[in-house]
Amino acid sequence: MSLFLKPCEFVMGGASLEALPPAALPEIAFAGRSNVGKSSLVNALTGRKTLAKASNTPGRTREINFFNLAERLMLVDLPGYGYAKAPKKEVARWTRLVKSYLSGRPSLRRVCLLIDSRHGFGKGDAEIMDMLDDAAVTYQLIFTKSDKVKASGLMQVTDAAYALIKRHPAAHPHIIVTSSEKKDGIEELREELEAMAIRT
Repeated sequence: MSLFLKPCEFVMGGASLEALPPAALPEIAFAGRSNVGKSSLVNALTGRKTLAKASNTPGRTREINFFNLAERLMLVDLPGYGYAKAPKKEVARWTRLVKSYLSGRPSLRRVCLLIDSRHGFGKGDAEIMDMLDDAAVTYQLIFTKSDKVKASGLMQVTDAAYALIKRHPAAHPHIIVTSSEKKDGIEELREELEAMAIRT
């Protein structure tokens, strides 16, 4: 049985570094632009519909949300960066919080950097990649919403991504293409992330 189908519970949401839970379990963080599909991917991975609150409104996730997966792994849903229907001052605060977490959390094992298959890379994605390279935090590109784009377009954006990560030392060499709706790539990503869980 996949670890991701075992009990997974919401622990807490933190709006500041001081409010985050102790770094007791290995953590996998899900980062990306607003509305890229972070919450939907967490739900698809864990086989739930409403574990993480997904929304069509960009900027819905405003805290760092922690989910305990069978006492072996912590899944971390981060606020999106970039466009959001919120005051600029508040968006700037989320962005600072996300960057502080990503560059300084001792239990962070990997960042899943989500990229919308329809749009490819944006300025914010490049900034996060540079920051993770500087912090020596391993990150893996995960393309989302692959069911929303034609095969030719998908190949174009993933080819560009493979060329790009060759220039980024902290980037994982393998890219996973997913669809939370169609469940494409979900089992592959589960297997990749389970390798970082505490052994029992």
